[in-house]
Amino acid sequence: MDKSFIKTYLQGIQNQICQALEVTDGLGRFKEDLWQREGGGGGRTRVIEHGAIIERGCVNFSEVFGKTPEKVLKDLRIEEDVNFYATGVSIVMHPNNPMVPIIHMNVRYFEMSNGIYWFGGGIDLTPHYIDKEDACYFHQQLKKVCDRHHSSYYLTFKKWADNYFFLKHREETRGVGGIFFDRLYETDTISKEQRFEFVKDVAHTFTPIYTHFMKKNSVLPYGEKEKSWQLFRRSRYIEFNLIWDIGTRFGLETNGRAESILMSMPPLAKWAYDYQPADAREQETLALLKKEIDWVNG
Repeated sequence: MDKSFIKTYLQGIQNQICQALEVTDGLGRFKEDLWQREGGGGGRTRVIEHGAIIERGCVNFSEVFGKTPEKVLKDLRIEEDVNFYATGVSIVMHPNNPMVPIIHMNVRYFEMSNGIYWFGGGIDLTPHYIDKEDACYFHQQLKKVCDRHHSSYYLTFKKWADNYFFLKHREETRGVGGIFFDRLYETDTISKEQRFEFVKDVAHTFTPIYTHFMKKNSVLPYGEKEKSWQLFRRSRYIEFNLIWDIGTRFGLETNGRAESILMSMPPLAKWAYDYQPADAREQETLALLKKEIDWVNG
């Protein structure tokens, strides 16, 4: 199994997810934008807008390679001059209805010419209004995926997500978390192929999970009050992506295509000074934006 095989498989994942989202949305269609990176590689950016359920979403595939930037080498504590190769699929969906959650997924493969390689990725859910049953369902599905590969995966990667998807300057999690993992490489007991099987399983769980929420929650009623709260919560999503997200920084530092990288942003958002929610659902949501909640058992 080499990088060419992994790349082709990830392109297939992009195709499958786009098709399923179009069918479930019923109105929106993805537009594809092929791009080339000056330093090597390129990608397929696919954007869906003005759908019946999805206001804006992106399902991006990229394959970039070339000379490793000095800052990346420094972060990895590598002194030798090496080249890098990175490929992955990254997804963010921003719905019309505030009762449908934002979702993010990323699966990726990274290798260097000195033989270092790893897999990374994750999936997390950001409801505008946290519904405990939905959060439980989401985490139960992720635990099933993790348990098929290793008994320690779910708790380890759930904790990692809690810590990663955290807005330190706000002292709140981005949403109800999920799983996050990075630098998964082969060990004495786990092969490279087994690592990739896990990554594939995570990727394939996206479609049934999110189409479930699209069908279930898009029919729920809402008004201007809920839309205003949605825009306010979207601003927190933007803050995380621009300040804390490692993938955004890596893409920009390796001269990735900014238009594709920043497609994770919602079309509209708002900020309010010292906002104090009076609505009970808003208050409950803010109270649940914290780490170490056992969502699997409710």
